[in-house]
Amino acid sequence: MNFHRRPMLIALSFTALATSAGVESAPEVREEAIAATTRVTVKVRMQGPYDADTPLQVVCYFKHKENGDTTLGAAVELDKKMRGLIASLRQRGDFAGNELETLLLTPPSGSIKAQRLLLVGLGDERSLSLATMERVGAVVLREGARLGVSRIAFAPLIRDQGNSKLGTGDVAGAVVRGVLLAYDTERRLQKEGFAKDFTLEEWIQEAGPTYFDDTVAGIKKWVEQTQTAITGRSPEPYATAR
Repeated sequence: MNFHRRPMLIALSFTALATSAGVESAPEVREEAIAATTRVTVKVRMQGPYDADTPLQVVCYFKHKENGDTTLGAAVELDKKMRGLIASLRQRGDFAGNELETLLLTPPSGSIKAQRLLLVGLGDERSLSLATMERVGAVVLREGARLGVSRIAFAPLIRDQGNSKLGTGDVAGAVVRGVLLAYDTERRLQKEGFAKDFTLEEWIQEAGPTYFDDTVAGIKKWVEQTQTAITGRSPEPYATAR
Protein backbone atom coordinates (compact mmCIF):
# COMPACT_ATOMS: atom_id res chain seq x y z
CA MET A 1 0.00 0.00 0.00
CA ASN A 2 2.74 2.44 0.96
CA PHE A 3 4.72 1.44 -2.15
CA HIS A 4 1.94 2.66 -4.48
CA ARG A 5 1.47 5.99 -2.71
CA ARG A 6 5.12 7.03 -2.69
CA PRO A 7 5.33 8.29 -6.33
CA MET A 8 2.36 10.61 -5.77
CA LEU A 9 3.93 12.05 -2.61
CA ILE A 10 7.17 12.75 -4.48
CA ALA A 11 5.33 14.46 -7.34
CA LEU A 12 3.39 16.70 -4.96
CA SER A 13 6.57 17.64 -3.13
CA PHE A 14 8.27 18.59 -6.43
CA THR A 15 5.32 20.79 -7.44
CA ALA A 16 5.44 22.60 -4.12
CA LEU A 17 9.17 23.19 -4.46
CA ALA A 18 8.83 24.40 -8.05
CA THR A 19 6.11 26.87 -7.09
CA SER A 20 8.06 28.23 -4.13
CA ALA A 21 11.16 28.63 -6.34
CA GLY A 22 9.18 30.60 -8.95
CA VAL A 23 9.57 28.03 -11.71
CA GLU A 24 5.88 27.95 -12.65
CA SER A 25 5.20 31.69 -12.48
CA ALA A 26 7.41 33.68 -14.88
CA PRO A 27 8.00 37.36 -13.97
CA GLU A 28 5.51 39.80 -15.44
CA VAL A 29 6.76 41.64 -18.52
CA ARG A 30 5.39 45.15 -18.26
CA GLU A 31 5.21 47.71 -21.03
CA GLU A 32 3.58 51.09 -21.48
CA ALA A 33 3.11 53.01 -24.71
CA ILE A 34 3.46 56.79 -24.79
CA ALA A 35 2.17 58.69 -27.83
CA ALA A 36 4.80 61.15 -28.97
CA THR A 37 5.04 63.85 -31.60
CA THR A 38 5.68 63.06 -35.29
CA ARG A 39 3.59 59.88 -34.95
CA VAL A 40 6.30 57.92 -33.11
CA THR A 41 5.14 55.53 -30.41
CA VAL A 42 7.53 55.49 -27.48
CA LYS A 43 7.20 52.25 -25.55
CA VAL A 44 8.80 51.51 -22.18
CA ARG A 45 9.32 47.76 -21.90
CA MET A 46 10.63 45.66 -19.04
CA GLN A 47 13.14 43.69 -21.10
CA GLY A 48 16.86 43.11 -21.44
CA PRO A 49 18.87 44.16 -24.52
CA TYR A 50 19.78 40.52 -25.18
CA ASP A 51 16.14 39.42 -25.42
CA ALA A 52 14.47 42.03 -27.66
CA ASP A 53 13.36 40.87 -31.10
CA THR A 54 14.06 44.10 -32.99
CA PRO A 55 15.79 45.27 -36.19
CA LEU A 56 18.19 47.42 -34.15
CA GLN A 57 19.22 47.09 -30.50
CA VAL A 58 21.30 49.92 -29.02
CA VAL A 59 23.43 49.87 -25.86
CA CYS A 60 25.82 52.42 -24.36
CA TYR A 61 29.24 52.17 -22.71
CA PHE A 62 31.45 54.57 -20.82
CA LYS A 63 35.02 55.11 -21.96
CA HIS A 64 37.12 52.06 -21.20
CA LYS A 65 39.19 52.20 -18.00
CA GLU A 66 42.64 50.69 -18.04
CA ASN A 67 42.14 49.32 -14.54
CA GLY A 68 38.96 47.52 -15.61
CA ASP A 69 35.34 48.33 -16.45
CA THR A 70 32.40 47.80 -14.13
CA THR A 71 29.76 45.54 -15.67
CA LEU A 72 26.68 44.24 -13.89
CA GLY A 73 23.37 42.58 -14.70
CA ALA A 74 22.26 43.11 -18.29
CA ALA A 75 25.72 44.26 -19.43
CA VAL A 76 27.22 40.97 -18.27
CA GLU A 77 24.45 38.86 -19.79
CA LEU A 78 24.61 40.69 -23.12
CA ASP A 79 28.36 40.17 -23.49
CA LYS A 80 28.00 36.54 -22.45
CA LYS A 81 25.49 35.96 -25.26
CA MET A 82 27.79 37.84 -27.65
CA ARG A 83 30.58 35.39 -26.70
CA GLY A 84 32.74 37.98 -24.94
CA LEU A 85 32.99 40.14 -28.06
CA ILE A 86 32.18 43.48 -26.39
CA ALA A 87 34.68 43.12 -23.56
CA SER A 88 37.35 42.05 -26.05
CA LEU A 89 36.71 45.05 -28.31
CA ARG A 90 36.98 47.41 -25.36
CA GLN A 91 40.09 45.87 -23.86
CA ARG A 92 41.89 46.02 -27.21
CA GLY A 93 40.87 49.65 -27.80
CA ASP A 94 38.83 48.80 -30.90
CA PHE A 95 35.76 50.28 -29.24
CA ALA A 96 36.98 52.57 -26.48
CA GLY A 97 33.61 54.16 -25.71
CA ASN A 98 34.56 57.75 -26.51
CA GLU A 99 31.59 60.11 -26.55
CA LEU A 100 29.31 59.36 -29.53
CA GLU A 101 31.68 56.70 -30.89
CA THR A 102 29.62 54.02 -32.63
CA LEU A 103 30.16 50.46 -33.74
CA LEU A 104 27.52 48.44 -35.60
CA LEU A 105 27.59 44.67 -35.11
CA THR A 106 25.72 41.78 -36.69
CA PRO A 107 24.92 39.26 -33.93
CA PRO A 108 25.65 35.66 -34.94
CA SER A 109 22.89 33.09 -35.01
CA GLY A 110 22.04 31.79 -31.56
CA SER A 111 23.34 34.84 -29.69
CA ILE A 112 20.76 37.63 -29.20
CA LYS A 113 17.42 38.19 -30.93
CA ALA A 114 18.18 41.60 -32.45
CA GLN A 115 19.18 41.72 -36.11
CA ARG A 116 21.78 44.43 -35.49
CA LEU A 117 23.52 45.65 -32.32
CA LEU A 118 24.78 49.23 -32.12
CA LEU A 119 27.33 50.19 -29.46
CA VAL A 120 27.43 53.90 -28.57
CA GLY A 121 30.11 55.54 -26.44
CA LEU A 122 29.21 57.82 -23.53
CA GLY A 123 32.72 59.18 -22.99
CA ASP A 124 34.38 59.73 -19.62
CA GLU A 125 32.07 58.58 -16.84
CA ARG A 126 32.77 61.74 -14.82
CA SER A 127 31.46 63.91 -17.67
CA LEU A 128 28.10 62.15 -18.01
CA SER A 129 25.25 64.64 -18.45
CA LEU A 130 21.70 64.83 -19.78
CA ALA A 131 23.05 66.86 -22.70
CA THR A 132 25.26 63.88 -23.58
CA MET A 133 22.27 61.55 -23.47
CA GLU A 134 20.28 63.86 -25.73
CA ARG A 135 23.12 63.80 -28.26
CA VAL A 136 23.19 60.02 -28.02
CA GLY A 137 19.50 59.92 -28.92
CA ALA A 138 20.10 62.05 -32.01
CA VAL A 139 23.03 59.91 -33.16
CA VAL A 140 21.02 56.71 -32.76
CA LEU A 141 18.09 58.14 -34.73
CA ARG A 142 20.38 59.11 -37.59
CA GLU A 143 21.97 55.67 -37.61
CA GLY A 144 18.47 54.18 -37.69
CA ALA A 145 17.62 56.41 -40.64
CA ARG A 146 20.76 55.28 -42.46
CA LEU A 147 19.82 51.64 -41.89
CA GLY A 148 16.15 52.27 -42.68
CA VAL A 149 14.76 50.49 -39.60
CA SER A 150 11.26 51.19 -38.32
CA ARG A 151 11.78 49.97 -34.74
CA ILE A 152 14.67 50.67 -32.40
CA ALA A 153 15.23 49.27 -28.90
CA PHE A 154 17.50 51.18 -26.54
CA ALA A 155 19.17 50.31 -23.23
CA PRO A 156 21.54 52.92 -21.70
CA LEU A 157 23.18 50.32 -19.39
CA ILE A 158 24.28 53.15 -17.09
CA ARG A 159 23.16 51.45 -13.88
CA ASP A 160 24.64 48.20 -15.23
CA GLN A 161 28.02 49.93 -15.25
CA GLY A 162 27.71 51.00 -11.63
CA ASN A 163 26.79 54.64 -12.26
CA SER A 164 23.88 56.36 -10.48
CA LYS A 165 24.79 59.99 -11.15
CA LEU A 166 21.58 60.75 -13.08
CA GLY A 167 17.99 59.65 -12.52
CA THR A 168 16.82 56.88 -14.83
CA GLY A 169 13.71 58.83 -15.80
CA ASP A 170 15.69 61.89 -16.84
CA VAL A 171 18.22 59.78 -18.75
CA ALA A 172 15.44 58.08 -20.70
CA GLY A 173 13.67 61.39 -21.28
CA ALA A 174 16.80 63.13 -22.55
CA VAL A 175 17.49 60.30 -24.98
CA VAL A 176 13.92 60.36 -26.29
CA ARG A 177 14.11 64.14 -26.69
CA GLY A 178 17.22 63.73 -28.85
CA VAL A 179 15.45 61.07 -30.91
CA LEU A 180 12.30 63.11 -31.50
CA LEU A 181 14.09 66.34 -32.36
CA ALA A 182 16.40 64.54 -34.80
CA TYR A 183 13.46 62.69 -36.33
CA ASP A 184 11.57 65.94 -36.82
CA THR A 185 14.60 67.30 -38.68
CA GLU A 186 14.77 64.10 -40.73
CA ARG A 187 11.12 64.41 -41.74
CA ARG A 188 11.60 68.03 -42.80
CA LEU A 189 14.61 67.06 -44.89
CA GLN A 190 12.58 64.29 -46.53
CA LYS A 191 9.84 66.77 -47.36
CA GLU A 192 12.37 69.02 -49.10
CA GLY A 193 13.96 66.11 -50.96
CA PHE A 194 17.26 66.10 -49.04
CA ALA A 195 16.83 62.74 -47.26
CA LYS A 196 15.65 59.28 -48.27
CA ASP A 197 12.31 57.94 -47.08
CA PHE A 198 12.47 56.70 -43.50
CA THR A 199 9.73 56.15 -40.93
CA LEU A 200 10.39 55.43 -37.28
CA GLU A 201 7.26 53.74 -36.00
CA GLU A 202 8.37 52.65 -32.55
CA TRP A 203 11.09 53.55 -30.06
CA ILE A 204 11.43 50.96 -27.27
CA GLN A 205 13.09 52.17 -24.08
CA GLU A 206 14.18 49.14 -22.08
CA ALA A 207 14.04 49.33 -18.29
CA GLY A 208 14.54 46.90 -15.44
CA PRO A 209 11.79 46.24 -12.87
CA THR A 210 13.29 48.65 -10.32
CA TYR A 211 13.36 51.59 -12.74
CA PHE A 212 10.28 50.94 -14.90
CA ASP A 213 7.89 53.46 -13.27
CA ASP A 214 10.55 56.18 -13.06
CA THR A 215 11.39 55.67 -16.73
CA VAL A 216 7.75 56.01 -17.77
CA ALA A 217 7.28 59.18 -15.71
CA GLY A 218 10.49 60.73 -17.00
CA ILE A 219 9.68 60.08 -20.65
CA LYS A 220 6.17 61.51 -20.31
CA LYS A 221 7.61 64.72 -18.86
CA TRP A 222 10.31 65.08 -21.50
CA VAL A 223 7.98 64.19 -24.39
CA GLU A 224 5.68 67.05 -23.40
CA GLN A 225 8.60 69.49 -23.34
CA THR A 226 9.88 68.18 -26.67
CA GLN A 227 6.52 68.59 -28.37
CA THR A 228 6.52 72.23 -27.28
CA ALA A 229 10.04 72.67 -28.68
CA ILE A 230 9.09 71.12 -32.03
CA THR A 231 5.98 73.29 -32.30
CA GLY A 232 8.20 76.34 -31.76
CA ARG A 233 10.58 75.48 -34.59
CA SER A 234 10.65 77.68 -37.65
CA PRO A 235 8.33 76.40 -40.40
CA GLU A 236 10.57 77.89 -43.10
CA PRO A 237 12.35 75.40 -45.40
CA TYR A 238 16.05 74.74 -44.82
CA ALA A 239 16.97 75.44 -48.42
CA THR A 240 16.92 79.20 -48.94
CA ALA A 241 17.42 79.16 -52.73
CA ARG A 242 15.45 77.27 -55.37
